Formats: sequence, C-alpha cells, structure tokens
Amino acid sequence: MRTLITGIGQLVSPRGRGPVAGKGMNALHVRDGVDILIEDGRISRIARSISASKVDRAIDAAGMVALPGLVDPHTHAVFAGTREDEFLARVHGSPYDGGGIMETTRAVRKTSEEELARNARYHLKRMLAAGTTTVEIKSGYGLSPEDEVKLLLAVRRARRSVPMRIVPTFLGAHAFPPDVRRDDYISMIITEMIPTVRRRRLAQFCDVFCDKGFYTISETRTILRAARGAGLRLKLHADELAASGGAELAAELSATSADHLLRVTERGMRKLQTAGVIPVLLPGTAFSLKTEYAPARRMIELGLPVALGTDFNPGTCLISSMLIIIGLAVMWMGMTIEEAITAATLNAAAALELADEIGSLEEGKAADLILLKLENYRQIPYFFGHNPVKTVICGGKVVHETKW
Repeated sequence: MRTLITGIGQLVSPRGRGPVAGKGMNALHVRDGVDILIEDGRISRIARSISASKVDRAIDAAGMVALPGLVDPHTHAVFAGTREDEFLARVHGSPYDGGGIMETTRAVRKTSEEELARNARYHLKRMLAAGTTTVEIKSGYGLSPEDEVKLLLAVRRARRSVPMRIVPTFLGAHAFPPDVRRDDYISMIITEMIPTVRRRRLAQFCDVFCDKGFYTISETRTILRAARGAGLRLKLHADELAASGGAELAAELSATSADHLLRVTERGMRKLQTAGVIPVLLPGTAFSLKTEYAPARRMIELGLPVALGTDFNPGTCLISSMLIIIGLAVMWMGMTIEEAITAATLNAAAALELADEIGSLEEGKAADLILLKLENYRQIPYFFGHNPVKTVICGGKVVHETKW
C-alpha cells in the first residue's frame, strides 16, 4: 500500500531513535512545503514534489501542519463510574488524599469485562480524534487478582477494536483494598498477580504508586524487583503527594520512567538524569488538583529528557487530549512549544520504549502522523482547548478524519 501526502504547509518533528534531553528538546526539524510517501505502513520518503504515480491513495494536506502522532505514556483509561462529587468537593477546598481510588474500584468490581472495554473504546476514540496514536493504559482499579486481570483483558479487547497503538501496564499496587491485610496484599501481588500477568502476556510494564499514604520505598522495591524478575519493565508513580524518595528508587532500579514528580527533590532529579530514567510529567493533574506543577524547567536545565502525558483517569484528571497537555506545559510549566512537542512525541515514545519505531517523522519509521488545520505549529497552545486535528494516520492507515 502506497500513500502520498502532498501540500504539507509545515512538517514539524524531533529527530532520533531515542529520547532527546536538555537543550536538544528545542531542536525541532521544521520543513515547509514537503510531501510524505508512505509504503507498507512506514515513511519511505520525505521530499518536495514526490511523483504521485503508482500510489494507491493521495492525501492533500492543504497547507496544514504535520506532526508525529501524539504519544500518551500515562493513562488509567479503563475504569467504571464517575467521581463528580469528589471533584466538586475538591474544587471547593477538600484535600486530595487518594481515597477515591476505592470508589472506582467498587464500580469496576461490579462491571463486566465487556462493558469496561466498551467504556475504554469510547475514551480511546476521543483521544484518537485529538491526535493521540499511541496510549499507555494502566490497570489498578481492581485490587484483586480476578479484577486486575479483568481490567487488563478489557484493555486487550479495546486494543483489538481501536486503530491505535496501546501499551498495557499492570498497576495492582495502586492502593490497598480494605478487606486484605497490607502484607497479605503485597504477597498476593508478587505470588499471584505478577506471574499471571506475565504468563498470560497481559502487560508490558509494572507500575507502583510509591508515595505518602500508599506504597513505601521498601514495599515498592520488593514489588518491582519481583516484576523485573518476571520480565516486566518498570515504571513508578513517584513524588506526587510528597518528596518520598520515589525518584531515587526509580533511578536505583533503572526504571523506564518515573511519573508525576510534583514534589521531586534536586537530588531525585539528578539521580534520574544519571540513571537515564525518563520523567513523565502530568500537568493536567496539577491543573485539576489546583496544586503546584512539576519542575519541568529545572529538569530540562539538568539535561533530563522530559516527557508529557495526560494521566487521564476518573478522579484527578479527565483531560484526554495531548494537545491540551501541550498547552498546559507551555502556559504553566515554562516549557517552550518546541520542548512540549518533543515531550509529547519522541520522549513520550521513549517512556514506552518505542522511540526506535514512533515519535518522529523520519524515513524508515512507522507512519504515525497527524495533520492539523493550523498555519504553524506555534499556534497549538494559542488555540488552547480547540481541536485542530483534521486527519490521523496510524501505521500508514487513515484512522480518523474530521469533517468540518
């Protein structure tokens, strides 16, 4: 299958097959007036005036902006129920303590795998329409062997029916169920859940909510060592609620990413940089919680390859658009638009260990890209809250088109 995209006004992309750090995050490759030839799902050529002969499909980009498909490396997109009462109480001053996780857990336990998958498909299609072509989805609202498996099976169902790349993560260590002793639940995660997840190939990563009031450093280390021994790659919810040492542990364990990091210390950031751990920042959560943002500028100054994600979930962030996340990063975290685009594409792909395949528009890479009805890429945060996505292509196939 040969597809030719012509008339691109501005092609904008980071470059490389790994994360880009520090000042390099500003170095976008911008080309005006080029075409893209796609063959068998991959970008085979980027040049001016490519011949349209012998192509199966021609797409007129009509002067639009072409970006790599956006990558969301942190979501909780499979869930049941809503938590608007908690949201409204928090807006009017009630503190966030994570207790709402159990409310969603109770809803999930009453919901079938089929319905969970149906709910997920709805959310994923909205993400796709906003330009996200790759998304990570965590479990974590089951908190029992059967319900965690049910969530991951729902992710698998959704994966088969939504035309985007989906990366599943096991987050059985999200909270503690009230009906199980703490030590017994950790033992259950290690001896039952992780072996089942690995044997049935239900997830690629294992994550733990390592923070004040949740899993301690010691507990997190024990769980993640077991996960690594089973062949899962590692992620951490780290330093969101307190400077609890999660970043340092992520560095110690050589995790792929450490996520949230609202209250990370200088020492923690330096440890992440030395160990090559990718910080995944989630400004939508800080916005929704009306709290401080992660120190993105300092991380970039230290030479860290910052990535961005939505943290889409039913309790603390219902933002599912990576374009809105880019806008928040520019407006409230001090990132340049160039840094934010790099963070939402190539570095986000690296946070899922996919940067050799996606995250940039380069010859030989997978043809995941979006066309935006904008004059230039600098308008992305300017049109905050708008959706300028016209066409979404994943693996060389047009998977969404907006009709205006």
